[in-house]
Amino acid sequence: MAAPMLRCISRNAWLGTQGLSGVLPLGLREAHSAAQGLLAVQKARGLFKEFFPERGTKTELPELFDRGTGGKFPQTIYCGFDPTADSLHVGHLLALLGLFHFQRAGHNVIALVGGATARLGDPSGRTKEREALDAERVQSNARALSQGLKALAANHQQLFANGRTWGSFTVLDNSAWYQKQDLVDFLAAVAGHFRMGTLLSRLSVQARLKSSEGMSLAEFLYQVLQAYDFYYLFQHYGCRVQLGGSDQLGNIMSGYEFIHKLTGEDVFGISVPLITSTTGAKLGKSAGNAVWLNRDKTSPFELYQFFLRQPDDLVERYLKLFTFLPLPEIDHIMQLHVTEPEKRGPQKRLAAEVTKLVHGQEGLASAKRCTQALYHSSIDALEVMSDQELKELFKEASFSELVLDPGTSVLDTCRKANAIPDGPRGYRMITEGGVSINHRQVTNPESVLVVGQHILKNGLSLLKIGKRNFYIIKWLRL
Repeated sequence: MAAPMLRCISRNAWLGTQGLSGVLPLGLREAHSAAQGLLAVQKARGLFKEFFPERGTKTELPELFDRGTGGKFPQTIYCGFDPTADSLHVGHLLALLGLFHFQRAGHNVIALVGGATARLGDPSGRTKEREALDAERVQSNARALSQGLKALAANHQQLFANGRTWGSFTVLDNSAWYQKQDLVDFLAAVAGHFRMGTLLSRLSVQARLKSSEGMSLAEFLYQVLQAYDFYYLFQHYGCRVQLGGSDQLGNIMSGYEFIHKLTGEDVFGISVPLITSTTGAKLGKSAGNAVWLNRDKTSPFELYQFFLRQPDDLVERYLKLFTFLPLPEIDHIMQLHVTEPEKRGPQKRLAAEVTKLVHGQEGLASAKRCTQALYHSSIDALEVMSDQELKELFKEASFSELVLDPGTSVLDTCRKANAIPDGPRGYRMITEGGVSINHRQVTNPESVLVVGQHILKNGLSLLKIGKRNFYIIKWLRL
């Protein structure tokens, strides 16, 4: 195969292909006026942490978003997501929200799925090499991540519109260009532009080289491929800004140096903070503490509860980071919280905003139903819950489908569901008050089940034995 093309297209030529005129439509003018302070606003919110390079470039980063001082509008910004799992998690949300804030200001954003680079493994922030994934697994994960990104973008577009004209949201996979490359041709054309001393000086590389695990060549080359991704998107999409976690600055610097060396043009990097657990560990799959965005892995209820449980000393920061709420509104929410802390207003608003973005309006409604059913013993909430919601809410619960025969008693139900032991001990568990059905204590083992009381309108019964053992029963032939 031919070597990869390293010719730079001019910025003006690329902008010409987008059909931009000298006068922006009203919607984009409004978006532009908001974008003038975009970087400063997101810096104030705490979402944008570091900018690279900060000084010494022909065009400085804020000028890209200020048409009045020579910047071009709209810009294109990208962020990469490696498919090491089949779902995004909360740790990815800040980078996504960064993309969304740019999109809302009228800029075009690209979510890049690393269908090729995931097979090498990013060493940034890691103490040992990532477990290798085969090509088929990575491909499957990449498809799932692409679908997840598109679903989040659709929720954002549908539920958080602000009346302005937004930029585009595009999902790409870098395997689209790497699978066309010949290894020797690629190395001959690209690798000569990287200096070993510079690559070895990166903090992520230094940390790994000093560790007992060392560093593989595959991991070492990761920053080269990420740099080429940036170059490819610059060349084909006019992308001049890369967004990433604060642990990605070394990789972003490699991209800047590569592009600047080849083209003489300046590109930029913006980092977002890493979200950590209460112990300071980075939230994610590797640390084993991921809060997933895929409903099959983390239900809307669990996501809602994760944010609802955030302590007072974090909730204001998280409202600024994880929501689109204006800063004055967040200030008002926090002022109310001072007078009514028992209502946990900021936590409820935070949980609602994030759950709605990730799972849509129905996902938020489901999370609230589950909350009412579990923590407020709401029979009304139980009656409208689906089988899926009950299974999500009581993940460890046994699920049974039973035929409702005439005269079925409480004792029959408990035994058929294998919820109590046979014999006198199981009988006593009921008479001594250790059994409840649909949050109502039952003490008579011979009581016949009553539809509307023991069996809800949705044909389900929630059986609880003791304090923590739940059994979900779906009745047949009602």
